Amino acid sequence: RFLQSFSRKYGLHYSRAGNGICHQVHLERFAKPGETLLGADSHTPTAGGMGMLAIGAGGLDIATAMAGEPFYLRMPAIVKVELLGKLSPWVSAKDIILEVLRRLSVKGGVGKIIEYCGEGLAHLSVPERATITNMGAELGATSSVFPSSTIFPRYITATRSHR
Repeated sequence: RFLQSFSRKYGLHYSRAGNGICHQVHLERFAKPGETLLGADSHTPTAGGMGMLAIGAGGLDIATAMAGEPFYLRMPAIVKVELLGKLSPWVSAKDIILEVLRRLSVKGGVGKIIEYCGEGLAHLSVPERATITNMGAELGATSSVFPSSTIFPRYITATRSHR
């Protein structure tokens, strides 16, 4: 009740218990291509599957930012991952990120943003993209992001129409 009243007083969104895991809620309810999201979960970059720069940070950093203070971050290096072709039968988006992990290792993304590009993007849905950006946390990446796409408006309509 305290969190509800506090949120109402300061114009914050309050998500009741049972609404789901925050990084999935971010993707389905708040992700906006080209915007930035700071969240208190290591898998906050899931929203990068919809073209948003989403960064996970510590609880104190989040609270400080909510109080109006700046969030400081050392400029990450950008790593381009070019996706080509279409997924073969029995191959999923999870296999893409597992291959990126195999190539870069669990520390290969530290201090980096992984940016996906290439003709292969045309064959990936928002949930598939979100699977890949979610697992960017396993690389130690600051964030993972896909470029804006014409598939986003349909996804937004589908996931936000029953608010």
